Amino acid sequence: MSGNGGVTKPRILIVEDEPFIALTLEDMLDELGFAVAGTMSHVAEAIEFIGREPIDGALLDVNLGAQKIDPVADALAERGCPFIFTTGYGRSGIPASHSERPVLQKPFRMDDLAAILRLEVTCLPKSV
Repeated sequence: MSGNGGVTKPRILIVEDEPFIALTLEDMLDELGFAVAGTMSHVAEAIEFIGREPIDGALLDVNLGAQKIDPVADALAERGCPFIFTTGYGRSGIPASHSERPVLQKPFRMDDLAAILRLEVTCLPKSV
């Protein structure tokens, strides 16, 4: 997507099964100057999306009901795409194979999101 002046906004995938949190993330990302590439609530749809759409980063909810987020994290890591886990449970639910990845602790504020995106996503908008 292009913003003002034809500048391309970094595209962020959201994988979150709580509708309120997903909408809040969409609003925060928009305000921070990112484009929401897509919002998925299931592992299979997220993997399919990653396979067909270009993204610059992702926010992954660790707890998608009974589904494990591991396959999504693995697919992103395979592509060299940065991602951040979001969770209310600390690092305990993070897949062992991705334990070095950053974690955004729920509940979080926009400043928290901006700070972690600044560190993890290299093609940031100037406003972040």
